[in-house]
Amino acid sequence: MKVAIYCGSAEGNSPEYSNGVKALGVYLAKQGIDIVYGGGNVGLMGIIANAALQAGGKVIGVIPQHLKLKEIAHTGLTELYVVADMHERKAKMSELADAFVALPGGVGTLEEMFEVWTWGQLGLHGKPCAFYNINGFYDPLFTMVESMQQAGFVKQSYIDMIIKVNTPETLVSAFQTYQAPKPKWS
Repeated sequence: MKVAIYCGSAEGNSPEYSNGVKALGVYLAKQGIDIVYGGGNVGLMGIIANAALQAGGKVIGVIPQHLKLKEIAHTGLTELYVVADMHERKAKMSELADAFVALPGGVGTLEEMFEVWTWGQLGLHGKPCAFYNINGFYDPLFTMVESMQQAGFVKQSYIDMIIKVNTPETLVSAFQTYQAPKPKWS
């Protein structure tokens, strides 16, 4: 199994983020689950890659040429794809991954996760999408999504398709039992 990880190129203001990400990287590696991520060696991106690699895991990076120097492309990965732009990065990560996980991060993390969540809603893939909710980081987002449902813009089945977890064990377990919803227009 390969899991696409979307996360920050910063570490955030709490050590809970880096500690939680490190524990996840180690756990995934020990379970034989490969990581596909943005290819950087900074922030939470670098932390999860290094943790998984040190635990004997495989880590595949996908980095756009224009970010190769800014995000400091990780040179110790199992495999590194250097692509033309962000569109190609997202497409390659989606192609390689069997599941998607958003760790704490910023606007780019949300953009990447919302895109694959939308693709799942539209039936373009049946892969699980998860928010790894370290220290309640995504609680305000979950509240917003519930508001969208209450306002009539999101069906409950598309909210229910999102995995919301905060431990490595529950994440992997949720992947194993995931059932994709019916596509939006089926």
